[in-house]
Amino acid sequence: MYYTSSLRTVNVTRYITPLREGGSLPALAEADDDFKYVLKFRGNGHGAKALIAELIGGEIARMLGLQIPELVFANLDEAFGRTEADEEIQDLLKGSKGLNLALHFLSGAINFDPVVTKVSPLLASQIVWLDAFITNVDRTFKNTNMLMWHKELWLIDHGACLYFHHSFTNWETHAKSPFALIKDHVLLPRAELLQEVNNDFKQFITHEKILAIVSLIPDEWLHWEGTDDTPDQLRGIYFRFLITRLNNSDLFTNEAQNAREVLI
Repeated sequence: MYYTSSLRTVNVTRYITPLREGGSLPALAEADDDFKYVLKFRGNGHGAKALIAELIGGEIARMLGLQIPELVFANLDEAFGRTEADEEIQDLLKGSKGLNLALHFLSGAINFDPVVTKVSPLLASQIVWLDAFITNVDRTFKNTNMLMWHKELWLIDHGACLYFHHSFTNWETHAKSPFALIKDHVLLPRAELLQEVNNDFKQFITHEKILAIVSLIPDEWLHWEGTDDTPDQLRGIYFRFLITRLNNSDLFTNEAQNAREVLI
């Protein structure tokens, strides 16, 4: 598996329509490269932290060889929102000027249905392991956050992962947690190879790869109320959280295995 840690930057040229099924009110938009994107706004309810989670979770998935739409940084001009009639959307656009995050729009993709599509045990185990690693609470039967596109399974929406950062206290305790919420994962019943995947991914993920991903977080997303930490210090906490979690991956792997045994 080959991974390079860089993201393109595009300029948003057209706001097309809101995607109201997303809790943070993302939108379909067009950029100056003539591609359409699902745009995630920095002005959403969770602010830049949701974009950081989307960036880190998505790029770790890509590093592991899983299918995810291309992530890009998306510049939003302050002129956006001035002519928007919907006040909620207008406020969102005005509060999101500058650098946002977007995913390439997979035209024609359909929502993954576990009843219709059977995922291989290996792929299911890889995705379950990923979500336990990044503490992603949002890949359930109710909301799978996966798409079928060109007969392949694609992962989307990682904004709910790394939820420790909403309080940013006791990060080491969170890093060593077994992540009991994995019991609700939509692919857990198919995840027969968790230990094998754990062994492989622990060898594949290096400090250098995690550092490269964390280094992608823009400075302007790391100026938070309630902390005097610098952007570099905050990146350091994300790095240490992920490395500590990786070093303790047997905890969340065993938790997932035990939860699966209860299901089957």
